[in-house]
Amino acid sequence: MIVFGPNNFPFAFNAMLGGDFAAAIAAGNPVIAKAHPAHLSTTRLLAQAASEALVAIDLPPATVQLIYALPPELGLELVAHPDLGATAFTGSRRAGLRLKAAADRAGKPIYLELSAINPVFILPGALRERASAIARELATSCTMGSGQFCTKPGVSVLIAGSEAEAFRAELGSLLAAAPAGTLLAAQGAGQIQASLALWTRHGAQLDQGGKPVAAPAFGFENTLASVSGKQFLEHADALQTEAFGPVHLLVLAEHAGELESIAARLEGSLTGSVYTDSQGQDDAQYERIAARLRTRVGRLLNDKMPTGVAVSAAMNHGGPYPATGHPGFTSVGLPSSILRFTALHCYDQVREPRLPPELRDRNPGKLWRRIDGEWTQADVSPKAS
Repeated sequence: MIVFGPNNFPFAFNAMLGGDFAAAIAAGNPVIAKAHPAHLSTTRLLAQAASEALVAIDLPPATVQLIYALPPELGLELVAHPDLGATAFTGSRRAGLRLKAAADRAGKPIYLELSAINPVFILPGALRERASAIARELATSCTMGSGQFCTKPGVSVLIAGSEAEAFRAELGSLLAAAPAGTLLAAQGAGQIQASLALWTRHGAQLDQGGKPVAAPAFGFENTLASVSGKQFLEHADALQTEAFGPVHLLVLAEHAGELESIAARLEGSLTGSVYTDSQGQDDAQYERIAARLRTRVGRLLNDKMPTGVAVSAAMNHGGPYPATGHPGFTSVGLPSSILRFTALHCYDQVREPRLPPELRDRNPGKLWRRIDGEWTQADVSPKAS
């Protein structure tokens, strides 16, 4: 297996000892880790720890390998190599799709996490009931980690009116008051500006921020833009371009029907959130919005921002394209994340001594095995003649 690590999680998703690495190793595969150039020394230290662990448990040294730099053309060759089992990639849509095309031509599995706008719908009752609280939650979620979480809410949608305008003003003030954070790389500010320029060319207006922050670190102002629901529907592709940083787009729909039309035009995301009131006034509209979101997001949330990702067996950190390359898999949550790096093998009337130890009558340890539909750690009992 080969794992390409992202720039925004140098520990949890590092190509070396991160989540994809752990899932591939747990499935019994050797791993080639491609270090991200933003944190080479961190990856080297993790590789040293992995090497020490291999020695301690007497695994071959080549079980874990590390590549620091890889020209793009060699990366395309690597993901299509006949001896490679599969690839895991977290990063830009452009690079990921090039790798996917090469892997697909060779018939090799590749699991991608690419980009997501993670829409938030704020229904009218919720806006009347607790607009200020939601604005604070949204501002915090947009600026956490300088907006560089893969589950950052990039777009929120609500019905236009005086309450929506008050919410817009409060959100802008909260973003303006929050300190600008540090971006992961020097090119980050330029990429954000390119996304904002695309938005404004297609009808969005800049309400707050919009400029890079000067030294000592790479940064960008906490930024709010807004656009009408009509313009969003006319230019949905351009206005769903990800701005990877502390940037948020507010979409103001004219009426409930337009709100639902916007939900139906959204591309695939990791998450989708819907805020409703506590008295049930939003329930009917929630059902219509949620029905459209359910097929477009990996994780559906109610009355909660999506930024946090619980590492549990119930978590789905995946979703339809372009959030990921395949909607049927998650990169967070054991044991489901391990399935990406496993193969289905079947043994039919193979003599018992020739079977892998895990499949023999005697349990080689305390493995949980499913025998005749029941999970057990017992040995296989001989069948009565």
